[in-house]
Amino acid sequence: MEQAETTSTSEQASTESETAQGTTPDVAEAIEVSQGLLADGLNFVESLLRAWSAYQIAIALGLFLVAHLVTNLIRPQFQNWVRAKEGWPKWRLRWFVVVNQRLRAIIYVILIWVVVLIMREMTWPSRSYLLSIIANLATAWLIVAFASRLIKNTFLRRIVSYGAWVWITLRILNLTSEAETILDSAAVDIGTTRISLWLILQAIVLLSALFFAARFISTTSARSIQKNEDISPSMRVLFIKFLQLVLYGAAFFIGLKSIGIDLTGLAVLSGAIGVGLGFGLQKVVSNLVSGIIILLDKSIKPGDVISLGDTFGWINSLGARYVSVVTRNGKEYLIPNEDLITGQVVNWSFSNDFVRLDINFGTAYHDDPHKVRKIAIEAAKGCDRVISVKSPVCHIIGFGDSSVDYVLRFWIEDPTGGLTNIRGNVYLALWDAFQENDISIPFPQREIKMLGE
Repeated sequence: MEQAETTSTSEQASTESETAQGTTPDVAEAIEVSQGLLADGLNFVESLLRAWSAYQIAIALGLFLVAHLVTNLIRPQFQNWVRAKEGWPKWRLRWFVVVNQRLRAIIYVILIWVVVLIMREMTWPSRSYLLSIIANLATAWLIVAFASRLIKNTFLRRIVSYGAWVWITLRILNLTSEAETILDSAAVDIGTTRISLWLILQAIVLLSALFFAARFISTTSARSIQKNEDISPSMRVLFIKFLQLVLYGAAFFIGLKSIGIDLTGLAVLSGAIGVGLGFGLQKVVSNLVSGIIILLDKSIKPGDVISLGDTFGWINSLGARYVSVVTRNGKEYLIPNEDLITGQVVNWSFSNDFVRLDINFGTAYHDDPHKVRKIAIEAAKGCDRVISVKSPVCHIIGFGDSSVDYVLRFWIEDPTGGLTNIRGNVYLALWDAFQENDISIPFPQREIKMLGE
């Protein structure tokens, strides 16, 4: 009993001595692991100096040289074979381009595994141990290189590739537990929460995976919703935005909960952020709310032709903060949602796509107005975009100084095709019709008399 108490007292004294020296148990464990890794590294370097290890390294380097030579011989024929497949889809050609870029690595992996299998059959496993490690690393790196091509963003693809290569290398070398211990020892305490490099790394990986899954699900669902003709265009956009909000929010909270972060304090933080947004970002919040109102009341939708002030065009997309309006000259205006709620907007295709256009012209007094009206109506009907459902009409609107004034009214159903061009086509058709029927278009004439002094 006394001996046990003496041992406990000595352990307590040792712990207090370590604490007094500023060394926590986590740091001590990390130091111990680092020393173990250093010892393992020295043993590994020492093993490389052995004869069979040097032979295996030489074999690996020789196989790499052979793979390089074989690649230079095969690559021209492979490229010519791919160029001959002109009818293949683009995604298949892209993958063949990736294979062409990784052709040397593919040949190297095949060669080194053939050599490893042969050596395992002909000699002891220890004689091919180092080659097996190199073969596993090369295979893993090749798989990561192909899998990372699914990520379109170049910067994100590189981060994922390097991270996966490091993790796979540690797994193959059986160093994952040591790396976890070292990363976990580098930590800071914020209240009752302990944040370490290992926790941050876990959060990054898990949140990235969850956000990738959320994006994939939202993109796939958005395509299905966009194809559903039973739902109005504005409601499709609303459903897609709501689905994205739910999926990304769920991914964020599930990721934080999975790595052990308490979400109670996050609720207080989100409340404070909400108050800050209410005061400091009033315009942003106003645009967000206005965007939701626009989607709910269906006042405008993608494809509608609108005019707001001097801006005339069709709606390309509805965003959370702005509406994209594309004009006929190729300019794309990003109009805040608040302006569409508070300002006067002319929606040319709100209830239907029919748009009426008016053009004015005049003819001479000696021309029969009944004949002029018939000729003008027939000329308008002959234009491509003028619809026959609503027949054109022509009316006399006044007797001018030099001409009888008319207005020709016609309808179109594709305002996105432009208004100025169809007006020009109708004017040109009127000109041709008046020339054929000897209808004259007068212009003001003045007589000047010079009186003698």
